[in-house]
Amino acid sequence: MNTPLLKVENLTKHFPLSAGILDKNIPLVRAVENVSFTVSAGETLCIVGESGCGKSTIARLLMRLSEPTSGRVLIDGTDIAGLKKGSLRAWRRRMQMVFQDPYSSLNPRLTAERIIIEPVENFERLNRRQRKALATDLLRKVGMSPEMMDRLPSELSGGQRQRLGIARALALRPSLIIADEAVSALDVSVQAQILNLLLDLQQQMGIAYIVISHDLAVVQHIGHRVAVMYLGRIVELAACDALFAKPVHPYTEALIAAAPIPDPTRVRLEPPVEGEVPSPINPPSGCAFHPRCPLAVERCRIEVPRLVPTADGRFVACHVRAPLEPKPSMSIQGNPTWPHTTSVALL
Repeated sequence: MNTPLLKVENLTKHFPLSAGILDKNIPLVRAVENVSFTVSAGETLCIVGESGCGKSTIARLLMRLSEPTSGRVLIDGTDIAGLKKGSLRAWRRRMQMVFQDPYSSLNPRLTAERIIIEPVENFERLNRRQRKALATDLLRKVGMSPEMMDRLPSELSGGQRQRLGIARALALRPSLIIADEAVSALDVSVQAQILNLLLDLQQQMGIAYIVISHDLAVVQHIGHRVAVMYLGRIVELAACDALFAKPVHPYTEALIAAAPIPDPTRVRLEPPVEGEVPSPINPPSGCAFHPRCPLAVERCRIEVPRLVPTADGRFVACHVRAPLEPKPSMSIQGNPTWPHTTSVALL
């Protein structure tokens, strides 16, 4: 089996809340708890879940914008979670990020050319001709005219700004791009254009993506594998088609059932999941989903379920639905080859 491009092992992030100087029992926000997964070259892993489940925190941890409490983040076998600032600099080129808000993630005082060139000039010197050539090439790659090179972000539409953000991410020729809700602020027609662009770039350049989204329609079209998170933990990890065809974890079932159906003549028969998401400051004992789960048994209230393989090859953290013990031959890893041939049309 090929070595994965990215391997995350037991990644954990706790945020201490403010307390008195003499208080030794400082409460913690348990944002991410023992998360593990892999991403292969050319693969798209989607991370989904309700707001506050830890999706964006994982993105920040992978980019080292936040420091992990514990765990490892390995790129080609090197643990970047433990690297110091000087050693980490060289690895910054390998991963880039496309942020959710195309309005605030771009410097309003820089032209499109300067926005694209700025990350490159952090690592190498370019003369004026090289800067123009690089900016022109990247703008064309993301479907923008080189004539927009001298425009400020305020002179661009939302879709053009997001394309510019993608061009900036591509400037350092990364192996992995993390897209955190990269299309959620855009119109539906523009969403489809951006998603098709990401698919085309993946085919041309072999880039791996981690796509963080709450929109299951986006995930279903662009993803190869899906990790479903609940209160800081992965509860199900499966191939995209298999997960949407037959979800196993009760929370995954509830999440898919809650997605709106774009057909006014159809009515969902499944009742919505009841209750509120528990606080990450004081999570429930055992399985965090058990207060809202219709299948919960006594073991769910006592013991935290492990992410273990099921008979069909997915991984599920559920005492009722996935009672199998992990096998040494199985790992949380996907197929290294992912052919994508279709474009996205969101309705």
